Amino acid sequence: MFNQILVPLDGSSFSEAVLPQVSALAQCTGAKVTLLRVIPTILYNLGFASTTRLPLQANPEYDSRTVAETYLERIASEHFPGNLNVQIEVMSGVAADVIYEYAIAQKVDAIAMTTHGRSGMSRLMLGSVAEEIVQRSHLPVLLVRPTPEPIPQHAF
Repeated sequence: MFNQILVPLDGSSFSEAVLPQVSALAQCTGAKVTLLRVIPTILYNLGFASTTRLPLQANPEYDSRTVAETYLERIASEHFPGNLNVQIEVMSGVAADVIYEYAIAQKVDAIAMTTHGRSGMSRLMLGSVAEEIVQRSHLPVLLVRPTPEPIPQHAF
């Protein structure tokens, strides 16, 4: 069924919401899990019709390779303790392009990631890595849309 599952993470707790599902799926199938962190090196112009890519300097405090590797190692040990079938990868580029190309090159069986579930103008302006992966890939894509934390009810 699944031999290798690719899990793109952007360093946010939001993107990590898919990890419980991936952990359960990997335990059931014995699949190898690859945690991928894409360090953005270019930014799309936010113009409506433009696909011009603009250079973006990586923030060395946030996006350095060492910081990304440390982050992925922590995630691997927290969510897949003792599992030797977990590997980490850090790459740079446009997230959707890198994720798609990596999945094809490594012959992964599925991609698992979170989605913001944006629509309308915010999706048009900000784009959607998840949507682009679904549209471009022939692979199964597991999308998790995390629910917001419930607002606490205060007794009056």
